[in-house]
Amino acid sequence: MACSRTGAWIRSAPGTHIWLLIIGVTSLVIASASHGLETFLLHRTSSNIHELNKHPLQSLLISGFWIENPSSFLLYALFFELFHANVERWIGTWRWLFTVGVAHVAATLVSQEVVLLSIQDHSLPRSMKHVVDIGVSYGLAASAGLLAYRVPRPWRWGYLTGLVLFFAVPLLTGGTFTDVGHAIAVTVGLLCWPLTQGRAPWDVSRATAAVRRLSRRVAPGRGRSRPPRSTR
Repeated sequence: MACSRTGAWIRSAPGTHIWLLIIGVTSLVIASASHGLETFLLHRTSSNIHELNKHPLQSLLISGFWIENPSSFLLYALFFELFHANVERWIGTWRWLFTVGVAHVAATLVSQEVVLLSIQDHSLPRSMKHVVDIGVSYGLAASAGLLAYRVPRPWRWGYLTGLVLFFAVPLLTGGTFTDVGHAIAVTVGLLCWPLTQGRAPWDVSRATAAVRRLSRRVAPGRGRSRPPRSTR
């Protein structure tokens, strides 16, 4: 029963779990590689200025399948289930993939343009043209933004407030080019709200009923009448 439910869960969001599987494989490669090979792979698969000039399409695509720290894989897996899987299951694989792809490309190009302008302005060293710029956080930010439209009102406003603060505070307090990319990605996710048309938000009443049913199972004696006490 548990295996069938797990299989159904994975099949309901195939894009998310294929992506996660690839990241798992590349993380194992990084974890088992020598220091020299690790450095080469991280730079070669980056979407930094140098690689964008030499291999623009390749670097934009490949950079989204690697994470710099393999020990963070389980944390990313959790985020994939929370954001990517829920969005893909809600609006469909192709709409989800479009949102994530546009966000990844836009955030990468804009953030690297910021790096280039900072280098020309002598605010950053020229070595930043070769900075390691890989990861899946831009796609996660986009899914987090789009997921706001699945949260029913009035909880949606609290979710949006937390989302904006999470990405805006680092950007406004001396953020890096990555923080710029995150802001762009979450904005793309929010702007893709037309893709959610015809999709219903979460049904809070059903979730509440499920919690009540679960609580009854956990406490089966609750609500039973007490036996009469003897009096003397």
